[in-house]
Amino acid sequence: MLSLKKKVFFALILFSFLIPLNGYFVTYKEQFYKLYHLHFIQYPNDSIENIYWLEQAAKAEFINPLYALALIENETQWEKYRYLFNMHINLKLIEQYLFLGNKFNKRNAYFYNARYKKQNLESLEIAEGCFRSALYYWDDAVKWAKQAQERRFRFINLQKVQFWEDEAFRIETGQLDYNKIINRELMLLQRVRERFEAMD
Repeated sequence: MLSLKKKVFFALILFSFLIPLNGYFVTYKEQFYKLYHLHFIQYPNDSIENIYWLEQAAKAEFINPLYALALIENETQWEKYRYLFNMHINLKLIEQYLFLGNKFNKRNAYFYNARYKKQNLESLEIAEGCFRSALYYWDDAVKWAKQAQERRFRFINLQKVQFWEDEAFRIETGQLDYNKIINRELMLLQRVRERFEAMD
């Protein structure tokens, strides 16, 4: 004989199979991109989660143009959209790696942190790895931005993703240069590392 608790438990299990699940598989770039989100306070786990979704988006296939994040009416618009989307994904990956690196970066080597020298050096190593990862994505972002700014795309304006076009323009004109920003961060990090290494 089954006890009342066991009967209720088995009944719940049986009824749970009758409830329809309204989930779907995330397979396309746009779907992965929609999982990326910013928090008011960006903790390391939030950045790592966003990096995961953005990297999945970078590897995934594009969705049907009918469901794109911009209105696509012809093949030329579709081509420009793909270039801009890839550029934007790489820029967002750079931002997330910079957010993550800054959580571990030490801006100064204070004398009272000498007793935590080993932990601070480990933290700087993590920050350097994040900055170098961000630098890796910069080359791809520049490549995609150049393709999106080709002459044949000059008068094609994709509504709803105008800020992507603005990012491509800023890269082309040199107003947005993560190479310079990241290298400056790496130089500062090296100076702080040397100060920590010199401590007794």
